[in-house]
Amino acid sequence: MRSRRWSRSSGTRDTLLRAARDVFLAKGYAEATVADIVEASGISVGSLYHHFGGKPGLFLALWEQFMHGQEERTSKAAKAVEGTAERFLAGARAYLEGSWEQREVARLFLESDGPIEFTTLRRQRGWNWIGGNKRLLGLADTRESQVLVVLLTTMMGEAGREVAACESDQDAQVTIDETIRLVRRLLPTPDGVAEGSP
Repeated sequence: MRSRRWSRSSGTRDTLLRAARDVFLAKGYAEATVADIVEASGISVGSLYHHFGGKPGLFLALWEQFMHGQEERTSKAAKAVEGTAERFLAGARAYLEGSWEQREVARLFLESDGPIEFTTLRRQRGWNWIGGNKRLLGLADTRESQVLVVLLTTMMGEAGREVAACESDQDAQVTIDETIRLVRRLLPTPDGVAEGSP
């Protein structure tokens, strides 16, 4: 009995998330209404509030779903190769490819204002991402390392935005390849010097 209830609850959540995604993509966060989402989903207002607490909760749940997918993609790619720099580059490429594959949703989160909490959560996620990149690269706890990892992480975030904004597969691929080429130049080699250093 309990598993059937859980399955029904999970199905309701998934239906609401799909409907919210479609409505947010069509209207943007600010213009979308709970009534729009209820109409698109065929699920009651009460269920929407029960599962997500309202429109902000739906937006944040979609963002978490997108970010979780990106994290899984990059982690899997990074684990499939050897060497610190190669792991970082494989993860970076997977992140950018995910930004292209999920470009509609990526654009929503990059271009939409979202709820008030979104800015804070995105900032926190960014700092977590910086910490993860620092660990992945095995960088010492120095000011220079902090600057490098902040620049690399920021560069990847902006490159993801560029990729999601591309108009064609070819443009996206060129953008991804050029980003990886530039990132490779910034990464320290085993002797601790970046490739692009004089």
